[in-house]
Amino acid sequence: MKSKAMKIVEIAQSKKALNPIVLDVRKISNFCDFFVIFTGSSKTHICSIADEIDKEMRLLGVRAHHLEGYKDSQWVVLDYSSVIVHIFDEETRAFYDLEHLWADASKVGKKTQRSRKLK
Repeated sequence: MKSKAMKIVEIAQSKKALNPIVLDVRKISNFCDFFVIFTGSSKTHICSIADEIDKEMRLLGVRAHHLEGYKDSQWVVLDYSSVIVHIFDEETRAFYDLEHLWADASKVGKKTQRSRKLK
């Protein structure tokens, strides 16, 4: 499932998706394992990202169970059961602020720095 989320990130980044984040919600959600969140720069860009994710995932034999928001293109949701993809325009992403709403989720792929003791 984590590999599915990371593959989606790779696909979206090939379409220049902005500010990707993967949230591991397994410990705090009973309906999915990961949220993958992106920002698109325009309605056309958001649709292009969604189309590419859908196309490439289908080639891998994975179909979205549900697609929502494509017509309005301010917030497109692709539901892959264990992974839910959110593609926002900048204003809508800031308004709904899923990263804050799901702040108890751990971020996947974010590098952490270890503090070093000085001698």
